[in-house]
Amino acid sequence: MSRLRPNIAAMKGYVPGYQPPDIASWIKINTNENSYPPSPKVVEAILAELGSDGSSLHTYPSASSQLLRETASELYGFDPAWIIMANGSDEVLNNLIRAFAGEGDEIAYVHPSYSYYATLAEIQGARVRTFGLTDDFRIAGFPERYEGKIFFLTTPNAPLGPAFPLEYIEELAQRCLGMLVLDETYADFAEFNALELVKKYDNVVVTRSLSKSYALAGMRLGLAIARPEVIAALDKIRDHYNLDRLAQAACVAALKDQEHLRECCRKILETREWFSAELRAIGYNVIPSQGNYVFATPPDRDGKRIYEGLYARKILVRHFSDPLLCQGLRISIGTRSEMERTLAAIKEIG
Repeated sequence: MSRLRPNIAAMKGYVPGYQPPDIASWIKINTNENSYPPSPKVVEAILAELGSDGSSLHTYPSASSQLLRETASELYGFDPAWIIMANGSDEVLNNLIRAFAGEGDEIAYVHPSYSYYATLAEIQGARVRTFGLTDDFRIAGFPERYEGKIFFLTTPNAPLGPAFPLEYIEELAQRCLGMLVLDETYADFAEFNALELVKKYDNVVVTRSLSKSYALAGMRLGLAIARPEVIAALDKIRDHYNLDRLAQAACVAALKDQEHLRECCRKILETREWFSAELRAIGYNVIPSQGNYVFATPPDRDGKRIYEGLYARKILVRHFSDPLLCQGLRISIGTRSEMERTLAAIKEIG
């Protein structure tokens, strides 16, 4: 269509992980979802907000998500003015590019990491630059002074799994003239996070998601923590009612139930370490992970073969066509039972 902006007409668009229509009949460990249910308090909060007749739904929700900001403020130790809530952390990533990178400006990220950064940049008309990783998990060729508008750092890295050391992230903050966005989608599974750097550097933004550790992928909830002037700018450009009533109720209940979060993460981490050890015992190379997933490469380095064998057995993992990744698989960590069945299937495929 000739009326389209040329960059929109030319772009391919982001392709998310496959969601099978008969999802209940699969072991679905391809999109890093949480196989455990969310806190029971989340369900209670949604039902209470809905009411017996759904009458709460005829009015708009809080435009500012103020109660959510206050709840997150208590949890993370920041004033609410430093926090913004979002319709998934993807909304924040999109709005950060809209706020800081104009048409023709450069944004950058590590490859491999979250490929959606490129899609968001294309929509805005920004230029993309990527940096590779060294063997010791540092950024290859990163300049002493990076002059791009935004550098996105996914830590822990997805799909590979390791987290960048805190002292190295701080060094990057000092070397970025523009914004350093720390995408901490998987931070609740990691041994540390970089939240304190937000207080120390005015160019650091941390984004979080409730999709993974809080088991709320279906609610689309996320947030960002940054200096108040950054949050105020993001507030200007977000959709004015970006979180519905039920999502807001769910978010408050989830953030308040830290005991449930800790127990859920404990089970996932225990299963991750067990599964990683079992894969290594049969000759797989498994990168040590700080997320709720592992990147595993079979002895013959034919990730597609293993993917197809698992798919035939209705076990869904993630295989990437990217030459840097095609030799292996990203496998989300489900329940112990799901991972035992997955391991048995991998052994059967051989």
